[in-house]
Amino acid sequence: MDEITVYSKPSCVQCTATYRALDKAGITYTIVDVTQDPAALEYISEDLGYRQAPVVVVTDQDHWSGFRPDHINRIATNTNKAAG
Repeated sequence: MDEITVYSKPSCVQCTATYRALDKAGITYTIVDVTQDPAALEYISEDLGYRQAPVVVVTDQDHWSGFRPDHINRIATNTNKAAG
């Protein structure tokens, strides 16, 4: 699986919920703070069209905004199938 990136901002409740769900599912990820990285903010807002954090990017075609346990479960299931 590609490296998952979570574009986030400080004090974001949905971001924290996303980290916890990813951790619980055993999914590794990288956090990018969009308040500290203007290029990352431009990428998620201009290129991907999102206005809400977190933005989770799995691949160029697989990404979403907000806390989405359904997507996290899908990724975890696909990861487990690939590992097994």
